[in-house]
Amino acid sequence: MSGELSGRIAIVTGPAKGMGAAVSLALAREGADLVLAGRDTAAIEPVAADIAALGRRARIARCDVTSPAEVEAMAAEALEFGRSRIDILVNVAGGSGPIETPSWETTPAEFDQIVELNMKGCFLTMRAVLPAMMAQRYGKIVNVGGTFGLRGRALRMAYSASKWGLRGITKSTALEVGPYNINVNTVCPGMVEGPRFDRVCRENAKRLGIGVDEARRRHAEEYALRRISTGDDVANAVLFLASDRSRQITGQDLAVDGGWVI
Repeated sequence: MSGELSGRIAIVTGPAKGMGAAVSLALAREGADLVLAGRDTAAIEPVAADIAALGRRARIARCDVTSPAEVEAMAAEALEFGRSRIDILVNVAGGSGPIETPSWETTPAEFDQIVELNMKGCFLTMRAVLPAMMAQRYGKIVNVGGTFGLRGRALRMAYSASKWGLRGITKSTALEVGPYNINVNTVCPGMVEGPRFDRVCRENAKRLGIGVDEARRRHAEEYALRRISTGDDVANAVLFLASDRSRQITGQDLAVDGGWVI
């Protein structure tokens, strides 16, 4: 630990488990104090306790990122917590949408739900924190996208569309806020170990008539490194983009996928 984020105030959405928890702890280990924003506050409490054990401050903020009012209230709470500063925003909160579903079987409601969560949610949180970042002329925003936003994927149209759209939000905003010394980037994980990947494997196994272990093996074989990413792999990439080591990088997509999108 270098403490290179010492004194920084960070918001992480979706911090309760998986990538979100790994990202939150990685930021805390480097000295950041955190606002942990999510709908299920009880699920966030263990992460907050782990952060406190590292000697950092953590504030849990109840927030549905698709609600403009709740996002604005969360940002106001973060400003109070950070004594008028917000230095880092990491948007992990998101969903997977319909799995193993062709476009013509995807319902309008399913499409709207995943676009609202994966695109509008990031737009709202960025919109809420940017005035403070612009005023202080410093900020790091990291949106968690996905490799299906870098390369199309059959049977995942709605999710893929939402992640392609998030890249547009990221790049356009990066151009707008660059003069204020604010970096905006996207980390694009491939499959990541955890409940969501387990669900995908079960669905694939059912569709193909194979075992779940075989479905996992086939996924891993699609990647150059022949392994599935972990939450810590993603957290390390986020940490880089949230630090001043990436001061000259903005509007970019960093794939953390073991070599699927090459």
